[in-house]
Amino acid sequence: MALAGALTTCVHAVTGLSNRSLRALMTGLLGAPYSIGQASYDLRRLRLKGLITRQPHSNTYTLTPDGLRFAIFYTKVHNRVLAPLLAADQPPAPPPLRQALRTIDQRLNDYLAQARLPAAA
Repeated sequence: MALAGALTTCVHAVTGLSNRSLRALMTGLLGAPYSIGQASYDLRRLRLKGLITRQPHSNTYTLTPDGLRFAIFYTKVHNRVLAPLLAADQPPAPPPLRQALRTIDQRLNDYLAQARLPAAA
């Protein structure tokens, strides 16, 4: 999610995205060091998936239209759906919402048990 967030912050950047700028963005978003190797790996994977393209004769990248859609979609899903749902089981959440989340969790556990899927570690 931090990578998708980093991509959305540089949508309007004129200069594009570089390893250095990605490291700075990711360190800020993660709150932990983000190494050169991690940035290189992520940039390579994004390029191979067609989400970014490398600018000729430089070490900078720009988002493709698919990359832009990916980054915006996943950032919105995280901010509007996942973050509120993950915080909804905390005490300030209304009891009916906490109960609904417990019901969803139980139904999901039942479904996974029926499908005989192993529990995640």
